[in-house]
Amino acid sequence: MATLKDVAKLAGVSVKTVSNVVNGYDFVKPENRKRVEEALASTGYRPNLGARNLRRGRTGFLGLMLPELSIPYFGELAGLVLQAAQEHEWNVLIEQTLGTRERERNALSALGPHLIDGAIISPEALHTNDFEDLAPGVPLVMLGEHVVDVPIDHVGIDNVQAARIAVRHLISLGRRRIAAIGAHPQRHTAAQRLEGYHSALAEAGLTPIPELVLPALRYHRANGAEAMAHLLALPEPPDAVFCFNDLLAIGALRAAAERGVQVPSDMAIVGFDNNEESAYSLPSLTTIAPDKAAIARAAVDLLRRRIAGGSDLEPEDVQTPFSLEIRNSTIA
Repeated sequence: MATLKDVAKLAGVSVKTVSNVVNGYDFVKPENRKRVEEALASTGYRPNLGARNLRRGRTGFLGLMLPELSIPYFGELAGLVLQAAQEHEWNVLIEQTLGTRERERNALSALGPHLIDGAIISPEALHTNDFEDLAPGVPLVMLGEHVVDVPIDHVGIDNVQAARIAVRHLISLGRRRIAAIGAHPQRHTAAQRLEGYHSALAEAGLTPIPELVLPALRYHRANGAEAMAHLLALPEPPDAVFCFNDLLAIGALRAAAERGVQVPSDMAIVGFDNNEESAYSLPSLTTIAPDKAAIARAAVDLLRRRIAGGSDLEPEDVQTPFSLEIRNSTIA
């Protein structure tokens, strides 16, 4: 394998100049930079990232802990985190926890500064005292709305306001008997979206109907279809449904179609997450669209800040934008 000395000799410059070009420094004369780049291409030189990271005092790896990669939101988010990390020469190790406390605790306790430079975590079941086993010196950024009383940088969206906007949209269309699918007693995200749902109803002077709020132990298509079947079996079915994620909404659309319910004329449906599938469902799904790219960039940037600045920095809480993507499931 070619070395820096080989490249320097071929380009007729110093090893330091070659190093400056390889590391992307600006203070290199244009003519020298051109000769070095030509020599790099000619020799096929590849930098030793392991040695470079060792000199910088870092491993070159970040950890990413997510509940379920089969859920499109988390799969898309993982790809965006990989992209943001690679811009700063980090590789990413991904751990799937399935949202169980045991697996989340195991993943957290396995983190160490000898393995990774920092970690981005999206927990669903961790308790505050689970962080006591975390090795010191491991910077963390938390995604989502799971609440723990620990000083950790956080990135998320305003779930209450997002849900409120989704339900306001349904109310603006003249819908009054609005159901919600996705209540969950142990998910903070579900509690916040339910709060937004109730808030929008209260603003419009609508009384919540308990039988129209259905739980979902998992946020998969089958759970949405099952919940919709239950709603359509009521003596007076709803005229609109707010689903707490897109997969629940896709399942609900399927169950409605199987029973001859026309969407949106008979029933309007709104989802949450703006997964790619939502734009291609039939009808296409109106949904809350978090800026997933902004979430990924903010998480990586917070880790860079924490790694560079140490543990003395105050934790930051970054709220990223979202929008309502209106499609055919609410407006034909």
